[in-house]
Amino acid sequence: MLHSMSTTVETASERSAAEVNEEIRALWLRSGGTLTTEQRAEYQRLVLEWAAAAPQQSRAA
Repeated sequence: MLHSMSTTVETASERSAAEVNEEIRALWLRSGGTLTTEQRAEYQRLVLEWAAAAPQQSRAA
């Protein structure tokens, strides 16, 4: 299920990586695959939020 873009800024701790990923997918869907300058800024913010919310995998030697 796709949701509209949030109008409030939420920190990574407030949303799961899956929720942020859903918003990223919705942004790409709305853009038709080509992002405007404004959409690129939103995409970059979302990717950073997603990375902060994504569980870190342990890197065993």
